[in-house]
Amino acid sequence: METLQLRKEAKLLFGLNITSLKKLTGYDNDNYLVVCKDNKYILKKYTYSKKIESIITAENDCLVYLDKSKQEIFPRPILSVNKNGFEIILYRRKKYIIRILSYIDGKFLGENKISEKTLKSLGLFIGRMSKLLMRYSNDKISSRILNWDIQNLKYNEKFIRYIKDPSKRKIVLFYFQQFDEFVEPKLKELRRSIIHNDANEWNLLINKKKELSIIDFGDLSESQLINEVAVAITYSTYGKNDPIKSGCTLLKSYNKIIKLTDLEISLLYYLIASKLCISVCNSAYSKEINPFNKYALISEKKAWKMLEKLIKISPKFAENEFRKATGRKPLKVKNIKKYIDERNSVISPIFSVSYDNPIAFERSAFQYMFDNEGKAYLDAYNNIPIVGHAHPKINDAITRQIKKLNTNTRYLHDNLYKYAKKLLNKFPKSLNKIYFVNSGSEASDLAIKMALNHSKNKKIMVVENGYHGHTQTGTDISHYKYGNKKGQGLKDHITHVPMPDLFRSIYDKSEKYIGRKYAIEATSKVKNIAAFISEPILGCGGQVPLPKNYLKIIYKKVREHKGVCISDEVQTGFGRLGKYFWGFEMHDVTPDIVILGKPMGNGHPIGAVVTTSKIANSFEKGVEFFSSFGGNPVSCAVGLSVLNIIEEEGLQKNAKIVGSYYKNKLNSLKDKYKVIGDVRGQGLFLGIEIIHKKDKKPNAKLAKHINNKLRDNHILVGTDGPYNNVIKTKPPICFTKKNVDQIIISLIKILDRYK
Repeated sequence: METLQLRKEAKLLFGLNITSLKKLTGYDNDNYLVVCKDNKYILKKYTYSKKIESIITAENDCLVYLDKSKQEIFPRPILSVNKNGFEIILYRRKKYIIRILSYIDGKFLGENKISEKTLKSLGLFIGRMSKLLMRYSNDKISSRILNWDIQNLKYNEKFIRYIKDPSKRKIVLFYFQQFDEFVEPKLKELRRSIIHNDANEWNLLINKKKELSIIDFGDLSESQLINEVAVAITYSTYGKNDPIKSGCTLLKSYNKIIKLTDLEISLLYYLIASKLCISVCNSAYSKEINPFNKYALISEKKAWKMLEKLIKISPKFAENEFRKATGRKPLKVKNIKKYIDERNSVISPIFSVSYDNPIAFERSAFQYMFDNEGKAYLDAYNNIPIVGHAHPKINDAITRQIKKLNTNTRYLHDNLYKYAKKLLNKFPKSLNKIYFVNSGSEASDLAIKMALNHSKNKKIMVVENGYHGHTQTGTDISHYKYGNKKGQGLKDHITHVPMPDLFRSIYDKSEKYIGRKYAIEATSKVKNIAAFISEPILGCGGQVPLPKNYLKIIYKKVREHKGVCISDEVQTGFGRLGKYFWGFEMHDVTPDIVILGKPMGNGHPIGAVVTTSKIANSFEKGVEFFSSFGGNPVSCAVGLSVLNIIEEEGLQKNAKIVGSYYKNKLNSLKDKYKVIGDVRGQGLFLGIEIIHKKDKKPNAKLAKHINNKLRDNHILVGTDGPYNNVIKTKPPICFTKKNVDQIIISLIKILDRYK
């Protein structure tokens, strides 16, 4: 629409003699600043539709109602010659609507740094506006269904696919699921009212007297009363370092005007997150259809930053902070001693717990875990949820499949083939048969059974400090278990060889080819060996990588004696090592059998044995093998989802980049602190050997101290190794460099006294 035409229409229909007309930014319609000789106005132009006409009629009605408060903090419709506050114009065979509103003086909050004082004022302002609107009703507004209304979060789901970055997209998916689980069932219990619904920093004005006002009532809707608060907190705090603390300032003031209920406060964290999700979803869609609309993208960066902050914050922590701000006591929590007493009353204390001061966890999100008090912990230890705790795509895979079918493997279903095919594509062509079971321990048991059947030899060769499961067979072949002071001891059919630890070598360190010496010693024991089993990096041995050519030499000799070579990839597989998807690849060998477990289902119980056609054929000649739950539809759906997530989010590459960064940072600490004897491992599977400075002997006491101190700093790691002096860290492979920096800062504080 030409500016000249608008000026003519404004004079003809609204009686305004305009001296200047300036176009302003807008989202769905055109906005103009109208300057007359004695006053200013805002002219708004809309493409005509009956729906738009109905909405504008309702909005004008609401503004007329608010104008009765005589506060001049809301826009006032200027009546046209027809007294209806807007006019429908036919121009060049197209209809459009123009309306004129009073001009409110002031600067946008977005142009100012929002201070604590402003937040307090904003809380009071939103409270007073809410109080006015609670007494107002309008059927047209009540019948609106808006994407931007938090209660209608699901209507924005169609926009998630436009978020290009999968690491960001998963956060939005996570909060959509959280809304479905924790908010949706409670919506009907919440107080409702007509709300402004868009108290953002570009709709809120502050004048020279520090008085607030608000414009743009285009998103008016009948919604849950608390949503007005959620919107205001979202937009006023998403530039803050601590959005929860800042939000509490606003909340405290609002609560002085309108007392919030316990239920409203309990949901506020999720409502804020949901509003942010709505914002980023619409920004992503807007970029797709109109990448030049800067106004639509103005808040995007801040919204993403706040979402990334919220994902690290426990919902319970936020709720307790909000409760404190509104004069309530924090939620009650169960005493840790009570947890332990209850646990020990139903299971044996042989099931150990971590730390001198154990933790009771309630919730999690990706690489973060939240305890029952609301404290957040960085998980640098759990290698089982490889793609992250509570990943929304894993949750969705389980939910969708279990609602359709879950049965044993005597029946046919597509998931088994789909998953097996995709998984086998990750292996060398010779490894082309798969047996699904329920855990890594079961996989170890089955692998040994297959090896004994195929080889006809009688003995199993294992590496000292290796661990391969908790079944009887798993215990028999795990020196970590049977070699313990309380263990069962070495059985006659087991042969073990020294762990090839180059840091604590049994050979002179000045000699070359120490790894070769270890391998040659091992090959001297291969007579009558049915299987040789080893992890590529010995986890329970203290994150000890096998030396170069070690496996090559042993594999060759074992096969010469009709034995089978087994690689235990339960801890090292699925891209954790970064450069390699499987640990055996780093040794340039191909095993005959591979054992899988732990991260395979991201916490869902599933394991597998992968082997060759030759070994599978020999196994088929024996008694039928059957696992009731191995390869069931749900487990296969989960496993397939794990592989898809690793690919989609580029997590193997991430493990390589972040793992290298992590290792370099740890090595820099090793140069500074003499109590660190060795840093070893690959990708995001690392070990830090803690020693005494003087004699370099293992220092289990200090390792335990570091472990517990990191726990006190809300960082989870573990200790292991023959002397329990190795800090082991194997986080979800969505770990970031910022996560690494957090660990390094904490380690420096702990180790500074040990220079």
